[in-house]
Amino acid sequence: MSSVVISGDTSGAITLSAPAVSGTNTATLPAATGTVMVSGNMPAFSAYKASAQAITSNVYAKVLFQTEVFDTNNNFSNSTFTPTVAGYYQINACCYFYSNTLNTRASTQIYKNGSAYAYGQYLTGLTTSDFMLTASSIVYLNGTTDYVEIYGVVTTSGSGGIDTGSTVTYFNGSLVRAA
Repeated sequence: MSSVVISGDTSGAITLSAPAVSGTNTATLPAATGTVMVSGNMPAFSAYKASAQAITSNVYAKVLFQTEVFDTNNNFSNSTFTPTVAGYYQINACCYFYSNTLNTRASTQIYKNGSAYAYGQYLTGLTTSDFMLTASSIVYLNGTTDYVEIYGVVTTSGSGGIDTGSTVTYFNGSLVRAA
């Protein structure tokens, strides 16, 4: 029969020890309140665009990510990340924009709860028709109602959109620190 041993020291740390078949496993908890993160409950996800998406010139459009690479806590759905653990998340995105004419401006943005939260690269006076723009930020999410999405905009005199590929149009994030 196994037992769990709880011991503390003057630093405020509490150590839980449980014997294992080949030795002892130890988990040390910090002297802090709130959620203690252990391997397995730290939300992280990665997704990419699997089909091209036409977007109307000069209109901010939600970017659709159809393929999940991983979703450790089932918090990514319908191109939206809604974590169930409150904390600070590193959010990253890249969009590969294309058009059949020269572009005048383009941007990739991180949206939180339906509003612009962080602009990524924002280019104006573009002289090419294809390019990739990234966005990255640390975002606090409350673990219940907060969510993040990626939006893109391109201004072109012709048709334009966002192209596909796991290495060029992606959206990912992970918990950096619990609240």
